Amino acid sequence: MNTVIFILDMDERSLAVGSHSGYRLYSLGGVEALEQIYHNTTEDTCLVERLFSSSLVAVVSLTAPRKLKVCHFKKGTEICNYSYSNTILAVKLNRQRLVVCLEESLYIHNIRDMKVLHTIRETPPNPQGLCALSIDNDNCFLAYPGSSTIGEVQIFDAINLHAKTMIPAHDSPLAAIAFSPNGTRIATASEKGTVIRVFSVSDGTKLFEFRRGVKRCVAISSLVFSMCSNYLGCSSNTETVHIFKLEEPKDRSVDETSWMGYLSNYLPTQVTDVFNQGRAFQTAHLPFSGVRNVIAITIIQNQLRLLVATEDGFLYVYNMDSNEGGDLTLYKQHRLDGKIDETKTDGPPRSEPQPIQDGGSTILGSYAGILKGNPAGQMSESEKFREMAAATESPPKGGFQFNDDQEYPPLTQKSD
Repeated sequence: MNTVIFILDMDERSLAVGSHSGYRLYSLGGVEALEQIYHNTTEDTCLVERLFSSSLVAVVSLTAPRKLKVCHFKKGTEICNYSYSNTILAVKLNRQRLVVCLEESLYIHNIRDMKVLHTIRETPPNPQGLCALSIDNDNCFLAYPGSSTIGEVQIFDAINLHAKTMIPAHDSPLAAIAFSPNGTRIATASEKGTVIRVFSVSDGTKLFEFRRGVKRCVAISSLVFSMCSNYLGCSSNTETVHIFKLEEPKDRSVDETSWMGYLSNYLPTQVTDVFNQGRAFQTAHLPFSGVRNVIAITIIQNQLRLLVATEDGFLYVYNMDSNEGGDLTLYKQHRLDGKIDETKTDGPPRSEPQPIQDGGSTILGSYAGILKGNPAGQMSESEKFREMAAATESPPKGGFQFNDDQEYPPLTQKSD
């Protein structure tokens, strides 16, 4: 029985799952049943990133790891494709920018026409493709490692295209970075994985410091803020997901007359730092360990939830309580290979994942640059522009789900 390795991208609204059998897109609007909204089986997939809940997806295949394709999955069309000098390690996108990360360079595209606006060359070796892009339009920042030997974070202004600040976050190399939803804070973890820190993006001030563990170093899999920015989640190669609450202690100062104040005068700085670090507000104990995963913290059906998607093809849903700390209880489990999983709670262990079976596929058209004549299945440049502009249009303040093509008002292109 073969095991499928899944490539995962998850936010508060949707989940994208890639594997050697193609990719699937799921809606996270409910938890009782996992709604699959698209399934492509035309090629293997090593990277898939969806623009929030729009119809725009960026895909990289195992057979062509240097080529990025941007597609409109509902219409079954390929809007454009670009080739790079080396393997694409990560792709990040928001409504204004699309960033392609190679081992020693980053390409920043204007997402509406996919023109390369800026290239950051000769970055420190970044074999894991570690980078983060803020989703906020007003604070559109890119973060990536500023060193391969210590935990420096380089913050780059992706709108005005210049370096903003360098944050010395850890002594060890970085393992995970994540922006808060409004782009004003950034969370970091190092390869040791014992301490999680949160900094101000504007000036690099350290705002929070949390102790994930003391006894063992771990490989951090995922670091994520909740959409309300009140919580920070961290998962690793262990069986525990830690949830930290981002709130200021009532009194951060140490009373010199207390026993802790007395000991702080004699204990090494490293020891007193451990006492001063925050601890997890809630923890989820997963039914496995050693499996890479991504997490999200969001409100679904008026309930705060922790979602954990694993590379071997499962999604776990935990209910969270904003007032009560402690251990979380597994509420629901889903398979990510399109098959039905009847497991509802923390009952019997999960079954071994099955490979995705080939099903109906959508044959994508092709668009390789601006082609004259526009043969069947290909789009003109104006059509390409309209597709990109529509998909990246910001929602009105009232908000709506990006799942209906009618909700994308066309953008009029002004002449120069």
